Amino acid sequence: MFLEDDLHGDNHEFTINYIDLFCGIGGFRIALDMVCNQYKVNQKQLTPVCVFSSDIDADAQKNYEANFGDKPQGDITKISADLIPKHDILFAGFPCQPFSICGKLQGFEDTRGTLFFDIARILDYHKPYAFILENVKQLLGHNQGKTLNTILGILSDLGYYLEYKILNALEFGLPQKRERIFIVGFREPLNFTWKKPNIVMKSLTEIIEKSVSKSYHASEQIQMNRLAKYRGNNQHKITIWHENKGGHISAYPYSCAMRAGASYNYLLVNGKRRLTEREMLRLQGFPDSFKLVGSYSTARKLVGNSVAVPCVVSILNSLFDAVTKNQFNKLYAKI
Repeated sequence: MFLEDDLHGDNHEFTINYIDLFCGIGGFRIALDMVCNQYKVNQKQLTPVCVFSSDIDADAQKNYEANFGDKPQGDITKISADLIPKHDILFAGFPCQPFSICGKLQGFEDTRGTLFFDIARILDYHKPYAFILENVKQLLGHNQGKTLNTILGILSDLGYYLEYKILNALEFGLPQKRERIFIVGFREPLNFTWKKPNIVMKSLTEIIEKSVSKSYHASEQIQMNRLAKYRGNNQHKITIWHENKGGHISAYPYSCAMRAGASYNYLLVNGKRRLTEREMLRLQGFPDSFKLVGSYSTARKLVGNSVAVPCVVSILNSLFDAVTKNQFNKLYAKI
């Protein structure tokens, strides 16, 4: 059972095998590495091992391999479950476009929406102890809630106890208003709690680079248009200006959610320039050691589609705490 060997005092090194579906540039992987670096069970360090990763996007594959040394496999719909190694945890930030307000909200009518069923077939075959899924918050109300109920019903029928919640990256230390739904499942009842960490939001001064190339600057005409539409009285040194679909301009001491398909000038630092690749990564909680391979448009696509790392870190800490307490309770019950 998951983590049980360590709680019974075995001396071997404890490893957590996991798979990373729709892995993108590896936000889930980075989060698990962060947690395992500081989390101990019975005074033993946890060692995460990615036994399988998959993403159909060639740019995501290149960046994932550049940072982790593993090249993800491609189209998950063409990979049989028996070819995927046994694992303890499944991660999947499955495609959000079918449920996004910026898409057409087609849900399961969109072929990308059916990719959830590939997650289900892998869970059914391998029955890992736990999983964490991520999607846009619109999934909660899509089709009057019927889409989410279908997903939860399938996962429950597969034998999983479920928890779900919308988390906002702003509440986990990142200066980005990014709301996403997370679904957590485990194979036995746990006293799982959604922790709201007492983390002060990073200032944009910690995110924004002091000097950038002129190539990031919007044209003078765009800057003038932004300024003409802006009616605020901002008192912050650094703000990120956001233009919504109606053309309204707002400025905050944090970023609105980065989107892979947004216009190049959707977000502008102080209404003047676009975010750099490094700034985008920082807004998602990636370490500065992370490397990006490819063009600026590639970076916008990949980082905009990524998961906010601190949100996953918090969920994993809650999951490990719940599992550890549950295993201790079982052990004490036998004494």
